Amino acid sequence: MNLTTFIHQLPKILAVIVVIGAAILIWSCSGNRKVSGKSVIIHPEWTRNAVIYEVNVRQYTPEGTFKAFEQHLPRLKKMGVDILWLMPINPIGIKNRKGSLGSYYSVKDYLGINPEYGTLADFQSLVKKIHALGMHVIIDWVANHTSWDNNLITEHPEWYTHDSTGKIIAPVPDWTDAADLNYDQKGLREYMTNAMIYWVKDIDIDGFRCDVAGMLPISFWDEAVPKVKEVKPVFMLAEWETPEMHDTAFDMTYSWDIYQLMNAIAKGLKTPDKLDTLLEKEKAKYPPDAYRMRFITNHDENSWNGSEYERMHEAVPAFTVLTFCLPGMPLIYTGQESAMDHRLRFFDKDTVHWGDFKLEKFYSTLIQLKKGNKALRNGDEGGRLERVPVDPPEPGKVYSFAREKEGQEILCFFNLSADPVSFKMKGQNIQGSFVNIFEGTRVDVKAGMLVSLKPWGYLVLEKK
Repeated sequence: MNLTTFIHQLPKILAVIVVIGAAILIWSCSGNRKVSGKSVIIHPEWTRNAVIYEVNVRQYTPEGTFKAFEQHLPRLKKMGVDILWLMPINPIGIKNRKGSLGSYYSVKDYLGINPEYGTLADFQSLVKKIHALGMHVIIDWVANHTSWDNNLITEHPEWYTHDSTGKIIAPVPDWTDAADLNYDQKGLREYMTNAMIYWVKDIDIDGFRCDVAGMLPISFWDEAVPKVKEVKPVFMLAEWETPEMHDTAFDMTYSWDIYQLMNAIAKGLKTPDKLDTLLEKEKAKYPPDAYRMRFITNHDENSWNGSEYERMHEAVPAFTVLTFCLPGMPLIYTGQESAMDHRLRFFDKDTVHWGDFKLEKFYSTLIQLKKGNKALRNGDEGGRLERVPVDPPEPGKVYSFAREKEGQEILCFFNLSADPVSFKMKGQNIQGSFVNIFEGTRVDVKAGMLVSLKPWGYLVLEKK
C-alpha cells in the first residue's frame, strides 16, 4: 500500500479505526482483553535472528515461474536469507484487470495457484526445497478483497460490501479491479480461516504476510490466527503498523515512520537525531517483544514511489546498513542484491536484470552479523540501543549507537549527510578490541578514538 492508495482509502480506514477504538474500550473494560503492551504472542524460535526476503515471482526470472525461481534458492541460502515471503501466488482475476497480467492482489481463487507460475505440484516442490535448505516460506494473503470474477461473488454475494443501491463496491475507488469483502459476515470469517489453514496444513507453508491487514476488523485476526497456529507455529506479518496488531495475531508490523524518515534524511529535509524520537515512540507504544520490519524498499515503494536509488541516491548503502543494526527485522526485496535501480512494472511483465549480483557480499556480511550477534536478535531478546556521544556532537549529520547482549556488542557510526565528518568518541563505557565487519581489520576502541567518515559513510564494529 503506497501513500496515494492510502489517501484514497482514508474513509474506510477511519471507519475501521472507530470500530477498533470501540472494541478496545469494551474489551479493556470487561477485562477479557489486554491491548498494546500485553502481547500474548510467542514467536517461532526460527524468527529470532531472521532476515526476511520478498520474492516477486512474476519478475524474478524470464519465465516467471516457481521452477525457475527454484534455481536461485542455493544462492539465497548462501547469502544467509531465512524467511522467503512470496508475493501472492493465487490466480489473478480477469474481469476489470489492470494491465496485461493484472494485479497480484486481485485474487480469483484463495485455494488455487496462479497458472502463470506453474502448478500446485510445482509450488509444493518449491516449499519442500526451501525447507530442505533450512529456510522458511510465507505467502502473501489478500483477505480484504477479491477479484470481480472470484466465485464467491456469485456464491456468496452477501459476503461483500454493498452501497446504498445494493451494488458491490471496491475497497478504495482506485482499486477498480477489486471487490470489497464484509467481515460482519460469520460465514466469510469461517471460509477465510479455513483457507488459511489449508495452506499451512496441506501445503506446509510457514505463515502469511497479510495485505492491508488493518482494513479488516482486528477481531477477525484474533479469531483466525490462533486457529491457524493450532496446526503449527506460524509467522505472521501485518501490512499495518498499529500496536494492537501485536496483541494476539501478528509477530511483525511495518515501520513506515522510520522508512519515511530515512527518505527525508536522504533528501536533506530531516536530521538523523529525529530517529531517537521515533524509536522512543516505538518503545512507548509497542509490546517489548513486537517485531518491527525495517526496509528501504518493497514491491509497492519500488513500483509506485521509485527505486531506493531514485529516493536515496548515494545514501542507499548507509540506510541499508542501518536497517540491519536497528532493533527490528530487516527486509530485502527482489533485486536489491544486484543494486536494481529500476521501477518494476506492477501489472505487466518486467524481468529483473540481475547482472553479477554485485551486492551479495555486502548483504551476506550484514546477514552474518545479524545471525551471529545476540545484540541483534529480534524482539526483546536483542540488546537495547544506547546512543554513543561524539565530539563535536554533529546531531544534524552523525548518528552513533551501541547494542550489547550477554557480552556480544556492536558499535555503529553513521554519517547521514552529504558532507565528510570527523569526530571523537566520548564516554568510558565502550572499549576493547573490535573488528570492522566490512574490512575485517582490528580496531582498538576507547574514549577519544577519532572517526572520519565520507559523505553517507558508516563504520560498524563488532566486539571480539
